[in-house]
Amino acid sequence: MKTVSENMSFGGVQGVYSHTSEACGCDMTFGLYLPPQARTGAVPVLWYLAGLTCTHENAMTKAAAQGFAAEAGMALVFPDTSPRGDDVADDEAYDLGKGAGFYVNATQKPWAPHYRMWDYLSDELPDLLAREFAIDPDRQAITGHSMGGHGALTLAMAHPGRFASVSAFAPIANPSKSDWGKKQLTAYLGADEADWARHDSTLQMEAVGFDGPVLIDQGGDDQFLELLTPEALSHAMAARRQDGVFRIQKGYDHSYFFVSTFIPDHIAFHADALGL
Repeated sequence: MKTVSENMSFGGVQGVYSHTSEACGCDMTFGLYLPPQARTGAVPVLWYLAGLTCTHENAMTKAAAQGFAAEAGMALVFPDTSPRGDDVADDEAYDLGKGAGFYVNATQKPWAPHYRMWDYLSDELPDLLAREFAIDPDRQAITGHSMGGHGALTLAMAHPGRFASVSAFAPIANPSKSDWGKKQLTAYLGADEADWARHDSTLQMEAVGFDGPVLIDQGGDDQFLELLTPEALSHAMAARRQDGVFRIQKGYDHSYFFVSTFIPDHIAFHADALGL
């Protein structure tokens, strides 16, 4: 592991680190904010998964989350959204390939050798953080924006007991039925829709739900509402009687102005679930 940069922030340290990933077969970069409390012991962690076209840097610099995390005594992890490198397959479209890993393990050519973000986030990166930093692996929560909201919800429901809470900002809620999903899941996983189900938060909410509280914020003026299909997830949560809150925020769009406005609510929500 290499240190790319470290900057003091709200009494803690915002770092950027790179390492060779066995899961993705390339070098990966992630951001990690450690609050001042990490100097005296292991702290709980909130994962933030970013959306299409993003890297580790977008939320790290635009979500304005570090101050609230420092107050709560919580670490923040900002992984990348896909594998990177000259040997990694890509596509000319912004919504496939680099920056658009969709948090799955690809099984189809040319994506399969490197696009294994599910394994990277389920196993490899958590293990690295637990070894190298003052992170408490028994106290985790997860959130994300857009494609990252899709990833946060599906990872949380697939790993019962791992995350105390899950939240999302404008998640791609039903990718099996959306043009933000059908294209990518076909490319990465093949045409059999049965293989897509574990990566569709609406279908997973219907099938298994989440064993903790859920918070969803969706901008009412989001320019991508037809692609996000938030009503599908809302209906699934209601039908399952899921412990959760689904909020439509009038006037807000899909940008980080929306995310940064409501990130204090989300950090407070996760801090409560983690007992902080």
